[in-house]
Amino acid sequence: MKALVFEAPKRAVVAELERPQIGPDEVLVRSHAVGICHSDFELLDGRYIIPVSYPVVPGHEWSGEVAEVGADVDGLRPGDRVVGECVVGPGGRDHFGFSIGGASAEYFKARADWLHKLPEELSYTTGALVEPFSVAYNATLAAGRVDPSDAVAVIGGGPIGLLCVMAAAASNATVTLVEPRESRREMALRLGAKLALDPTAHDFEEATAEATGGRGFDVVVEAAGAPAAMASALELAGHSARVVFVGIDIGSKAPAQLGLIQSKALQLRGIIGSVGVWPQTIRFLASGAVDPSAIVTASFPLERALDALAAARDTQANVKVHIETA
Repeated sequence: MKALVFEAPKRAVVAELERPQIGPDEVLVRSHAVGICHSDFELLDGRYIIPVSYPVVPGHEWSGEVAEVGADVDGLRPGDRVVGECVVGPGGRDHFGFSIGGASAEYFKARADWLHKLPEELSYTTGALVEPFSVAYNATLAAGRVDPSDAVAVIGGGPIGLLCVMAAAASNATVTLVEPRESRREMALRLGAKLALDPTAHDFEEATAEATGGRGFDVVVEAAGAPAAMASALELAGHSARVVFVGIDIGSKAPAQLGLIQSKALQLRGIIGSVGVWPQTIRFLASGAVDPSAIVTASFPLERALDALAAARDTQANVKVHIETA
């Protein structure tokens, strides 16, 4: 079978591998769609957040079809449409597609207890967005849920940030995206944001004050993962605001007005992934409240996976790139 393989840091190839053999509690999955994430590039660049070893098959945002089940597997059978969680193992010590081989292959194996059935209402393209959308949906839960009373600022117009816009807007909050790129601001307005503001504009402070009636935002979701943007979350927040940090930074620093945490009585949360919220996320998507497939801007067959990686690195041209294997 064909697979995208990260052979070593900074070396990716499309290779021929043996089809995996499954154990009694495992499932063989035929991959259909796989999203490329910023963390895949951290893996490729050799600086992922947990220890990994090479070679490894990436791919943690995926949808597929059950091809074979182990003897001890109940509740799944060949032909079932499935998606799967990526923070797995005891205590979440393993990450599927990182420390465990992932879905960027024609076939891959997974434990049955990592998998969820994909409702017929959802396409394979949408299925491959369950993982990133679950992170965005989890951000709204970490904020104590959001509702029509909330003015929500989302910092960062990358895929997760745009999905956070969709999740908050679907909960009828008034959403503002804070993002310097015009194309991402325009997309956010199409996806449900009421406003999209450029943080580098000379009138940015006045615009945020006008957006919130001068009180500051009730909820701030930081999805950029850039140190300066993370620090700015404290400034955008209003009194008693809930601030959720979703974007990931590894080892960088930036000055921040830490006194605002107390003077504004802020509630701060940091989240990593979305363990425990996948069933809710899938029901949320199946309801038709949002269509996250709108952020997919390009797709490539598996044999062109290296082109897909290049397209995904071009964040000026693309938001979310998928590899399609079937």
